[in-house]
Amino acid sequence: MDRQRLSSIAHSHHPIAAPLSGVNVNRLLRRAGRRPAARILDLGCGEAAWALQALAHHPDGHADGVDLNPHALERATDAAAVRGLADRLTLHERDARSYVPDGDYDLVLCVGSTHAFDGFGGTLELAGRHVNADGILMVGDGFWQVPPTPEALAALGAKPEDHTDLAGLVTAAEQAGWTPVYAHVSDAAEWDDYEWSWTGSLTEWALDNPGHPDAAGALAAAREHRDQWLRGYRGVLGFVTLVLRRI
Repeated sequence: MDRQRLSSIAHSHHPIAAPLSGVNVNRLLRRAGRRPAARILDLGCGEAAWALQALAHHPDGHADGVDLNPHALERATDAAAVRGLADRLTLHERDARSYVPDGDYDLVLCVGSTHAFDGFGGTLELAGRHVNADGILMVGDGFWQVPPTPEALAALGAKPEDHTDLAGLVTAAEQAGWTPVYAHVSDAAEWDDYEWSWTGSLTEWALDNPGHPDAAGALAAAREHRDQWLRGYRGVLGFVTLVLRRI
């Protein structure tokens, strides 16, 4: 099954594509919002849920969303139209690394998409270039909540050095010239909702479309991911969304 198609189905019930509740997304955006006419950039935007919600906090603002997944961008276009925000959201189907704007954004978002920049450090450097002098960089990334177990590492296909703990993540940000002015650490309920939604959407789609050639693959992918989570990284991998300003 096409990975982009699979991802789009899996996130159909959880378009934020990160383990955060809507309440906490809004809390973060309130902390990040200082200008009604803000220019917003969402790198790895998926269905642009963050960008659209940010526009609600910036009534005179404009957002650019960048992603490689055409299925997700199609959903983003539909969502923007439904919310009456189509004229304030511009979507770009391209690699986030190759997006070259003028570097004058008030708010740059990269939540759950740091892999596009080869991790947290690359995101601070490359996504950070798009932030103006007084702007905000909001980054959501994983960290080891507890020392990683062999099961967690196997499930994630990761090495211990692929993540640090939360304190280490903040230290890395400061060493790169950024400091947190706020943050949200996703709790167990947010993680569970995200994972059950991800696997559940795939499972329901497969069960509702038994004759589809991708149904068996979707069911297998959901089962594999669920096992990796439940038997591997649940309670081990944490997720934090940092609201960063330049030091």
